Amino acid sequence: MYGILVGSVYKKGSVTNLPIVVVDEDQSPLSKQLIDMFNDNEVIYVASILPDNFKAHEEAMRKEATVVVQIPRNFSSNINYNRPTEVTLFVNTSNTLTSNYAMMAANVCVATMKAGIQIKSLEKKGVPEYVATQQYEPFKTTIIRQNFKSGNYLYFMLPGVLLTVFQQVLMLGLALSFASEFEKGTFGTLVDKSSNVLKLLFVKLTPYLLMSVLIYVLYYGYSLIYRMPLHIEGFTFWGASLLFLLAVGFLGILVSIAIPTQLQATEILMVVATPSFILSGFTWPLSQMPAWVVAFAKCIPLTHYLQIFRTLVIEHGKAEMVTSSIWGLTIIAVVTFVLSVILLQWKINKAKKLKAVEG
Repeated sequence: MYGILVGSVYKKGSVTNLPIVVVDEDQSPLSKQLIDMFNDNEVIYVASILPDNFKAHEEAMRKEATVVVQIPRNFSSNINYNRPTEVTLFVNTSNTLTSNYAMMAANVCVATMKAGIQIKSLEKKGVPEYVATQQYEPFKTTIIRQNFKSGNYLYFMLPGVLLTVFQQVLMLGLALSFASEFEKGTFGTLVDKSSNVLKLLFVKLTPYLLMSVLIYVLYYGYSLIYRMPLHIEGFTFWGASLLFLLAVGFLGILVSIAIPTQLQATEILMVVATPSFILSGFTWPLSQMPAWVVAFAKCIPLTHYLQIFRTLVIEHGKAEMVTSSIWGLTIIAVVTFVLSVILLQWKINKAKKLKAVEG
């Protein structure tokens, strides 16, 4: 199963159809020609065209574009009159894989246009073709890298891996919460103490929520040890973190209630937890995966939480940019909570009936 799952994730083998944003301040036939060249490239496509760069950063984050290409005003006339001009590439390096692919593809398109324009210009002046191909430089290309600290692979990978381990620890711990009671035959005793479903769920979940606070403190300690500053502002991230804990917690509890043995419960949750980092889209983008893999990935809380972490902590985005991920966590938390309540109530009623028959 893992062979099929992981093989399907990387089946394409290369990244294609990455979105970019173009700021076309010139809006001339020449700038439109460059935009057409971007769209003709198999690696990138133009997801949005803006008249200025006032909201280019926000638009790029909404479109999940890692490159913003700025075509300056008077771009066409400067080239025609041989005046200096330049095209600027703003590259979001929060994901080195996608940013490098998109940056190289955009740069190839710009370089191709550079060569074509200057070679034709020199040939019109009577310069031989061979000489012309060695002497073109009609405009400059400037690359400005943003969120550059994530270009350090430690800064990029360590938080993602630690959050993956965090999810796995919570899932496997909570997998034993009710399964151990069923396996040891102590569930009836637990019901005698309290048959309130919400109280039982609260008792099982609370120790892990308290432990999570200590784990977040520990992770912050790692950021200090490795000199890896994490700037977290506002309540959005911590609210999303609580949602993440509830979604993971209720998922673990649901499996623990549904599966009567500890071994089987942990095995099922291991199947979910082990490939979750690969499926999360943190390193290999979801857009490059088959639809059925994406559907499975979005049922795992880590997928949504890592997207929130990347947007808010690494890219310093705004809360509205993670709305879909917050809804994803909310849906997982609510669905698993409701199913846990229904199933646990059924188990409680079954235990009471069994005790009444025995009595």
